[in-house]
Amino acid sequence: MKDLNRSTFEAVDRPVKILQFGEGNFLRAFVDWILQNLNDAGVINAGVAVVQPMPMGRVADLEKQDGLYTLCLEGIDKGEKVQSKKIIDVLKDFINPFEQYDKFLGYAKSEDLEIVISNTTEAGIALDETDTDFTKCPKSFPGKLLSFLKTRYDHFNGDATKGLAIIPCELIDHNGDELKRVMNELAKIKGMDAAFIDWMNNACHYTSTLVDRIVPGYPRDNAAQICEETGYQDNNIVKGEIFHLWVLQKEPFVQEKLPADKSGLNVIFADDITPYKQRKVKILNGTHTAIVPVAYMAGIDTVRESVEDADVGRFAAELINDEIKPTIDLPKDQMDAFANSVVERFKNPFIRHELMSIALNSTTKFRTRLLPTYNDYRKKFGKSPKHILFSLASLAVFYRGKRGDEDIKLADDAKFLDFWKEVWAISDFGEIAKKVLGAADVWEQNLDEDDNAALVAGYIESIVKNGERAALKAFLGE
Repeated sequence: MKDLNRSTFEAVDRPVKILQFGEGNFLRAFVDWILQNLNDAGVINAGVAVVQPMPMGRVADLEKQDGLYTLCLEGIDKGEKVQSKKIIDVLKDFINPFEQYDKFLGYAKSEDLEIVISNTTEAGIALDETDTDFTKCPKSFPGKLLSFLKTRYDHFNGDATKGLAIIPCELIDHNGDELKRVMNELAKIKGMDAAFIDWMNNACHYTSTLVDRIVPGYPRDNAAQICEETGYQDNNIVKGEIFHLWVLQKEPFVQEKLPADKSGLNVIFADDITPYKQRKVKILNGTHTAIVPVAYMAGIDTVRESVEDADVGRFAAELINDEIKPTIDLPKDQMDAFANSVVERFKNPFIRHELMSIALNSTTKFRTRLLPTYNDYRKKFGKSPKHILFSLASLAVFYRGKRGDEDIKLADDAKFLDFWKEVWAISDFGEIAKKVLGAADVWEQNLDEDDNAALVAGYIESIVKNGERAALKAFLGE
């Protein structure tokens, strides 16, 4: 079997016009697939240089295969089971900026470069006021991008025609506006000159986006079979569902540089992405995030098993119907249809979506994906949504780091891991609940209100003493 690389596979050689912050499964199964389709259709002619956002990452693994990898899409399309395999060849260059800072900044001087795309997780677009030393690679994504844009501004002497289309895909509200805001804050803290800040704001064009595709990642169970079918040894296979949706806020410069709606895919440039965002984040991502600790602590490992499980499936259905849907201002028939489609996607028979792959950065995900629903529910009904509180209790027990005798490989920001260690240094369940709910620096609000502490303390005690399954049954009223 041949190794997959550009000497064994006839890949198209394209100029690098896109700088992509992020090398994970989602970008490769979603954005890079869309770019592949746009290139294949002749809509664009653009290669991608991939920037590794964190010191640990996989650009070296991608580079070993010259950026080539197999994308497997599987799911239900118009009632029919659909499977496809395609080798993606848009990734052209690979940069670890922590080790190749000069190479990274070298792309800022490129005449060809037009677009920046990013997905650095919800925690990626955040202000680090200390990240102002640009003589070495900045720690944060906004710091890296700010350093990059300043280098470009200096190299081209502030030429307004050298601005870039900046397209973040991080799953936070108004991600384009938020990235721009953080960049401006950091530029002011660093004392950068007004002319550069004006160029950064007006020559560069930011757009907010919504992305939607379930991406389980590397198919451990049948990777060898896929390699046999393609004829290539591929260590970077990625699997995704057939369904896809990319909604971008209308921005003329961005639409000109990346006319992503011109290849027949489910890509929309919308006047307002908010309704799409609320529907998707609250129902799809919110349900994902809510069921991860509940299902995993109940001994379940995948999304499909979770929603097919009698107890967790009922928990998810009640969460969606009783707590999430009432907070979204869209017609009931549209909400019901979308919610049903989400459950069908969760049950995709082709996809083994590991709960632990969703569990990365669960603390931030709980805040960004579930607390908007929590707050909207309280505004509407004057009380707290109990399914969300039960999920929070399960999350707290998850971060204790044990499932039976098994250690859980917790993956989160160090400050949050430290917080959960502090939580579990407490022995009293009531105090544990108050510590969790009152952590305004974690949740960006105080959740210790009404009878939340008593409820969460009871849930945590039940989970710890009786196990997640028994606690869930008791919660559901069985």
